[in-house]
Amino acid sequence: MSVQRLHVEKRYCEVVISGNIVHLAGQLANDTSLDIKAQTQETLDNIDRLLADACTDKTHILSVMIFLKDIEKDYAAMNEVWDAWVAEGQAPARTCVEAKLYAPDVLVEMTVTAVRALR
Repeated sequence: MSVQRLHVEKRYCEVVISGNIVHLAGQLANDTSLDIKAQTQETLDNIDRLLADACTDKTHILSVMIFLKDIEKDYAAMNEVWDAWVAEGQAPARTCVEAKLYAPDVLVEMTVTAVRALR
């Protein structure tokens, strides 16, 4: 089975496709100076874009791992944006944990596994 990689960098790539399975690298906001709601929205926008590059969309997400810098402070606000984004009746399996992220201004990071949309 072949492996396809999209948006390849030296250390990682944004998307790995094997068969019909699509794995996204941890996604975060482009502007990490924003508050949790705006960072969550930018993160979800990036996920939408990368899933489209892989010929799929959010209705085909199998699971999401969400990492929050401060789960007590930001969980409700992140969920407000998440709930508006997730497709009705298509909520994926999800894990949400507090984590020390790679930079102090990063409030949320998400890792996605999806399947390619059947054509």
